[in-house]
Amino acid sequence: MNADAVKLISVAIAIGLGAIGPALSIGMIGSKAVEALGRNPEAESQIRTAMILSLAFAEAVAIYALVVALILKFT
Repeated sequence: MNADAVKLISVAIAIGLGAIGPALSIGMIGSKAVEALGRNPEAESQIRTAMILSLAFAEAVAIYALVVALILKFT
């Protein structure tokens, strides 16, 4: 196996594993937000604010994984 193949495999593993966590957490955040709205519709603005903030943090983890994969690819 040459060095380029190993580099590309490491890039694929980095972004693949780095995207699994945020994808699962975004699904769970959405699920729990809808459940919370069903139980307490009056708290919609508070639930929405917390949900959007949590989604932003989950997306940040995915972006970090993308940055690591790009660094691996271009170095």
